[in-house]
Amino acid sequence: MTIEIGFVIDPLDSLNPRKDSSIAMMSAACRRGWRVHTILQPDIRLQASGEETRVSATSTVVEILGDGSDADWCRTLESREIALNDLDIIMMRKDPPFDMEYINTTYMLDHAANAGALVVNHPDALRNCNEKMAITRFPQCCTPMCVSQHQQTLRAFVHEHGDCIIKPLDGMGGAEIFRLTPEDANLSVVLETITRHGSRTVMAQTFIPEISAGDKRILLIDGAPVEHALARVPAKGETRGNLAAGGTGVGVPLTDRDRWICEQIADDLRDRGILFAGIDVIGDYLTEINITSPTCIRELDKIYDQDIASQLMAAAEARLG
Repeated sequence: MTIEIGFVIDPLDSLNPRKDSSIAMMSAACRRGWRVHTILQPDIRLQASGEETRVSATSTVVEILGDGSDADWCRTLESREIALNDLDIIMMRKDPPFDMEYINTTYMLDHAANAGALVVNHPDALRNCNEKMAITRFPQCCTPMCVSQHQQTLRAFVHEHGDCIIKPLDGMGGAEIFRLTPEDANLSVVLETITRHGSRTVMAQTFIPEISAGDKRILLIDGAPVEHALARVPAKGETRGNLAAGGTGVGVPLTDRDRWICEQIADDLRDRGILFAGIDVIGDYLTEINITSPTCIRELDKIYDQDIASQLMAAAEARLG
């Protein structure tokens, strides 16, 4: 029996085949003989009548050509309406922003999950595990931090800990990340700006000097780490390692401390239905747990000649029983 797998994803022509982890996943699914459906977020709909609630979508079935890394990376086979619970696996791979439309989509995916589809990652986890706040469940793995919208609280944290990083809870790609010290002439204006004059909650963390060696992205599949990490090394004069902010990806082996951090969070990820996560580690410290649309599969596959997406598909298939 052919496994039906759906990808809730951005428009196909917006994806970069050389870098996009979702394409790597689709390619791995095709190689296993699965039927791959692609679904745009606006094309998911819920209808309820009498005792029945039906969640459906317009699906475009695609075939991935080769490993999906070429410009012509897919062929469209057919488009039709499907019930989401007719899919065996649904990969929620819509890129942030994590806004109300994203949350509304998770509400509809709840119905598919309740009807028996395996949703990766589980809609409850997508809603409840903010990628910055998730680390607060594991203080033993982290540097001192403070979460607040009050400027005086954040200013006191900076004065207590000295060199600090301030970032919004809903940011991505290194956007709006500031490095501040008590002596910074712009301390007040940065706090005013990033908190929107005390109306937005942000996170402050002590600065980790080891960022110069890279912000490591470690991928975990069903709680187990992939054997190598991608250290995103900041460009000269930068404190952000994000690839979107000009960082350079370098493959590195996992350290004993990396593995310890993974062990600390593994059970929590499994319990929450988080089959695929990408954690960020700087030096010895956990800084983020990314679950909405983790990336870096392509980069690690290229460096180490591996196939991480196939490992993920195997783990998903195992969850089907």
